[in-house]
Amino acid sequence: MDAFVIQMPDRLGDLLRAARARKGWTQAQVAKRLGVTTQAVSKLEHNAGKASIDRIHRLCLLLDLELVLRDRRVTPIAPADL
Repeated sequence: MDAFVIQMPDRLGDLLRAARARKGWTQAQVAKRLGVTTQAVSKLEHNAGKASIDRIHRLCLLLDLELVLRDRRVTPIAPADL
């Protein structure tokens, strides 16, 4: 999967939904694996900006996604500049 920069919270839900769809899983299947309701998964996908980091992290693990935080930079730093 390509890397995506999430600049708006609603974009996160779109990416989580797309990752679930790539696996061919329904919201109900994801909910069962996470031990939550289908409504909770739907809410997470539609309003991820208000979800707890714990729940997002658990869903990322389930979907084989990696959550990465890094400094924003306009241009990458060359190794010689370090």
